[in-house]
Amino acid sequence: MRHVLARSLLVAVLSLLSISPRVHAEAPAAPAPEARSDKGRERKPQPRPHGTRVTVNPATVEVDDGDTVTIRWGANDVETVRILGIDAPETQHIEHDLPYAQSFGPEARAFALGAFGAASSIELLRSSQLDPFGRTLGYLFINGKNYSLLIIRARLAEESVTRFGDNGFPKEAAEVLAAAREMGPLPFESPSDFRKRMRELSKQMRGAGKGPQN
Repeated sequence: MRHVLARSLLVAVLSLLSISPRVHAEAPAAPAPEARSDKGRERKPQPRPHGTRVTVNPATVEVDDGDTVTIRWGANDVETVRILGIDAPETQHIEHDLPYAQSFGPEARAFALGAFGAASSIELLRSSQLDPFGRTLGYLFINGKNYSLLIIRARLAEESVTRFGDNGFPKEAAEVLAAAREMGPLPFESPSDFRKRMRELSKQMRGAGKGPQN
């Protein structure tokens, strides 16, 4: 069943991108820091070039989940990008109080793996500020197409513009909102609500001395 789902997601990705498949290595899943509270954390200015698209070598992009990737610019230069405009269902990150994957979380990650793995060109448009965890906030364009729009149209991510604003990119934000309205209700709960529930569940598990964390 999983193989059928994986093939279906790849077909959907390639259809949206209108390109031929290319092999791309999968990276180990990285932690999801936004599962923690960001209260008391201040956003810092983006030290890298921002406000204009920069070219990214597709071979340097590693997928964490549906809305987070890392870019390996060099041996000691790794940039984590929290993709703007979207909030995808969560994958399991026990160390960050996500003891279970959210429904459609693995599917969203599979979609991202297919999209970035099939890319022949990638561009990054950075916001002027980092997020509270020091990650780059930015839009990623795969073969000229906004990835945030692709995953929203696949109904595998919630729009996040309503909660966090346009981050200095009104055109892209408006396109995200329009796509989300077009797709209608999603088949999963808001990832934000899921994270809150998982934090409380993790707290209860630790108090009872049981659960996936033991």
